[in-house]
Amino acid sequence: MASAGLSTISAPSFCTFNAQTGLGAKSKPSGLSFNAPNSFGAFSGLKAVSPVQIETDTSFLGKESNASLQASFGPKRGVMQRFTNQLQPRASSFKVAVLGAAGGIGQPLALLIKMSPLVSAVHLYDIANVKGVAADLSHCNTPSQVLDFTGPSELPNCLKGVDVVVIPAGVPRKPGMTRDDLFNINANIVKTLVEAVADNCPDAFIHIISNPVNSTVPIAAEVLKQKGVYDPKKLFGVTTLDVVRANTFVAHKKNLKLIDVDVPVIGGHAGITILPLLSKTRPSTAFTDEEVEELTVRIQNGGTEVVEAKAGAGSATLSMAYAAARFVESSLRALDGDGDVYECCFIQSELTELPFFASRIKLGKNGVEAVISADLQGLTQYEEKALEALKPELKASIEKGVAFAQKQPAAASA
Repeated sequence: MASAGLSTISAPSFCTFNAQTGLGAKSKPSGLSFNAPNSFGAFSGLKAVSPVQIETDTSFLGKESNASLQASFGPKRGVMQRFTNQLQPRASSFKVAVLGAAGGIGQPLALLIKMSPLVSAVHLYDIANVKGVAADLSHCNTPSQVLDFTGPSELPNCLKGVDVVVIPAGVPRKPGMTRDDLFNINANIVKTLVEAVADNCPDAFIHIISNPVNSTVPIAAEVLKQKGVYDPKKLFGVTTLDVVRANTFVAHKKNLKLIDVDVPVIGGHAGITILPLLSKTRPSTAFTDEEVEELTVRIQNGGTEVVEAKAGAGSATLSMAYAAARFVESSLRALDGDGDVYECCFIQSELTELPFFASRIKLGKNGVEAVISADLQGLTQYEEKALEALKPELKASIEKGVAFAQKQPAAASA
């Protein structure tokens, strides 16, 4: 099921303010004007019963970066755009499967996904201990149903009818372990799970979290090709954590309001392949050479910072779960028809000479709708040098993943 090539655009010509409100929406007094004094008097779970007029952009988890994107791609803020988003009760419609749901990332990720008003069912899969996670999660009074699936024999049922598949399964990094050290274990895990996705929900969005993402995404692509169901628009390496860290570190360093900060991060998802484009920071921000160096290195080594802080007790699980949930919510909003969804992620790309590359994209109902090429234009000398420096390492990681998948052909469809 080959897909047509992806379009590349410099920037959207116009971004309308079409907000979705859910968990994580900023409840700033200046952002809401109510139709009646008791507009929020009737509120059930995550569903607002009364209509609300909204003057700012709100959403679950991720739209803070979209707010700054819209400010840069859309009309200037000189004239406030007023719009009304009727928060009437709506039928949740999407099913999300989390493969590796009993793990350190999977559990908080499943919780955050269950809190989304766009989700009707959360399917939890793992090789053990998932029943307890599902029982615990099912007690949360949000509308989505929770179903558990244990072991390979139950994996097909977990995946049937699913719209988005998220794969955090695998072993975490330990002190002294590089992402490359994870390869032998996680490569086989991802290969097996993506084979099942290909057989049971080939049209679903596939979110790869399992590290090393620079290799596991190419593995997934090869497996899907072997199964004859590869659609590059629907396969994503989740690099949102790099953006989340970049936004957080920059906001703190420059004393900016975090909701306004957006830093595109390109390249890959390991070490020097992670390249934050600080020159493209929104709002426009000046950095000294020393600040650029310091921030870039910290963003690149954010995972190591957490691993060392946990002193062998784990890796970045909570921040990864948050970032992954943000990307899931962005995907759901795109599937739901929101026309203003932008995220950075690792995809099959023609933006550089590399076959896979992380950059900002526009998401739509069919997956990647456009690749935003403007971010790579007008780079600073530091960024241009860093971009060239990351390419050999990223190329080697991609080739390692492709070679692994090609040596081990996908199993025949069930």
